[in-house]
Amino acid sequence: MDRKFTWLENRTTTPDGVYRVLRAAILDGTVPPGEQLREAHIAADLGISRSPLREALTKLEEEGLIVKIPFRGAFVAEVSAQDVAEIAEIRLLVEPFAAELSAEALRGPERSRLMQTVEDLHRAMEKNDIPASIDAHLGFHRLFYDLSGHGALRNLWDGWETKLRLYLSLDHRTYSEPHDLAVEHERLAAVALEGDTDAFRRELAVHFQSALRGQSEGGVSAVDG
Repeated sequence: MDRKFTWLENRTTTPDGVYRVLRAAILDGTVPPGEQLREAHIAADLGISRSPLREALTKLEEEGLIVKIPFRGAFVAEVSAQDVAEIAEIRLLVEPFAAELSAEALRGPERSRLMQTVEDLHRAMEKNDIPASIDAHLGFHRLFYDLSGHGALRNLWDGWETKLRLYLSLDHRTYSEPHDLAVEHERLAAVALEGDTDAFRRELAVHFQSALRGQSEGGVSAVDG
């Protein structure tokens, strides 16, 4: 199916502007996993030449949101439910450790960054801004890995982030109450700041319920964070 692309901001023909439009369309579910991005149709919809479009597609490919298949074209990347469940299982083991290692920084100079991600998540969910809510969601969890001071943990997160971003493009739309997701992160933040690793692990297990169910249900989705 060929989607109709429209500008989300003031009209622009820059590669960065085209990138933002396509990225938002992928993350808000307008273009689902596995669907082809047809250059001719997109260029016509946006009233642009192929040059900025191809630059935008290259940036999306570098980010892992699309894959280019020789002689076929560009497609939105797919992530299986099994992938998501396996990542969630590993995160249940290592993310509490990352939270423990980062607790001192989060209780001190980095506390405001943690709480800002929760505020950003509230605001984005209220506006039904899926790309912004995904950015805030992943930004919250990334802090534990970034502030852990542990290179291997940061590398793990870097390896997961694109898959998580794709999955969340579907998962965020399943929340009937916009603030439920932000409230989950408020609870995670509270136990992390208390330094209660066991409580953090329990809250994380609740947070990952939908991702863990994917292992038994199978199928293809786009990830959880």
